[in-house]
Amino acid sequence: MRTLRQASPRDAPSWPEYFEQRAAACRSPLLSRYFSSGTAAPTTPVGDVEMVALDLETTGLDPRRHAVVSVGAVPFTLDRIRLAERCYWVVQPTRPLSSKSVTLHRITHSEIAEAPDLERILPELFEVMAGRLVVVHFRHIERPFLDGAVKERLGEGIRFPVIDTMSLEARRHRLSLWARFRRWLRRPPVSIRLHDSRLRYGLPAYQGHHALLDALATAELLQAQIATHYRLETPVGELWS
Repeated sequence: MRTLRQASPRDAPSWPEYFEQRAAACRSPLLSRYFSSGTAAPTTPVGDVEMVALDLETTGLDPRRHAVVSVGAVPFTLDRIRLAERCYWVVQPTRPLSSKSVTLHRITHSEIAEAPDLERILPELFEVMAGRLVVVHFRHIERPFLDGAVKERLGEGIRFPVIDTMSLEARRHRLSLWARFRRWLRRPPVSIRLHDSRLRYGLPAYQGHHALLDALATAELLQAQIATHYRLETPVGELWS
């Protein structure tokens, strides 16, 4: 009897191929323009890549029950952060603010009362993301929340490769042989949160849970991680998810 072969990860298109396919298939002109900008090939040296650090503040951690309340984006390369091109938006969430979320990101009901819906900022957001590799700290927030929000408004989602600075820290402090030895000794795990990760590289402390400052902090952290542990010639395919 003939059996169907299960698809393997190697059958999936590369990120550049995926962008090309989406550019041709998207019904939304806005998404089509974004995907037409393309993305770096996995063999591209990380030192040659234009990047944008992205951070979303949300009303909670579950993209099915919570919503985006602010967005910060900072374009950069490994040798320059383009603060003059930074972007920051407070947006009106589609879910109510909780007292916990207000305490965490300090965006109040009065601030969002006149804020635009996320759909109004998408042209500017996609423009700053276009042709750049997205860098985040904990990809399980930025990517699913943005995908869900875009799908809700445009009827189509958005996917893109990211370099996750938290994942790079996890490789060294959670997945390495030394980390396993620490667990065997019942030592507490090394924190890979943004603030604690920055301290390991001698970077200054910033106010946390502000989308623009966290995006800047993430850009600086990646610069420090590459300078300390990698080479400018490292292919981005070894770093992205």
